[in-house]
Amino acid sequence: MNAPADVRAADIVVIGCGNPNRSDDGVGPHVIALLRETPLPAPVRLFDAGTDGMAVLYRARGATHLVIVDARIPEGRPGTIHEVPGAVLENPPAPSLNLHDFRWDNALYAGRRIHGDDFPAQVSVLLIEAKSLDLGLSLSPAVAAAAKRVAARIRDMVDAWLAA
Repeated sequence: MNAPADVRAADIVVIGCGNPNRSDDGVGPHVIALLRETPLPAPVRLFDAGTDGMAVLYRARGATHLVIVDARIPEGRPGTIHEVPGAVLENPPAPSLNLHDFRWDNALYAGRRIHGDDFPAQVSVLLIEAKSLDLGLSLSPAVAAAAKRVAARIRDMVDAWLAA
């Protein structure tokens, strides 16, 4: 699929966040791995940010569209998918000397203020409710199934953005 003339290279950025050593918390990087199995069109860049909120800030700059995928704290419905506009989840960072405390929600807040128009106007966050955040390398079956649905949703979003 060729991108329309008004879409620059690297306009769409998809970032998976989470710790793959904490069971379902690794769903963001898992979705990125699924998306890499069948490459997306050229204006889409995929990143596994792990737990590095600063990577979100840096990778999103210059994009017009940003999708973030992460796990959500377990509340009894593992695999439930929540799609939320990024503006709803922007959160100012707490004063800290520890960069581990700077999360992707802080990156959305800071990125918009630091980069202004050079930060994505369209930000979507896809959160998958975890079953377990315990130490482990595997996703629970419900979260693994949800990861496939999220990868398909992202492909649909990309197709719609490129067709616009």
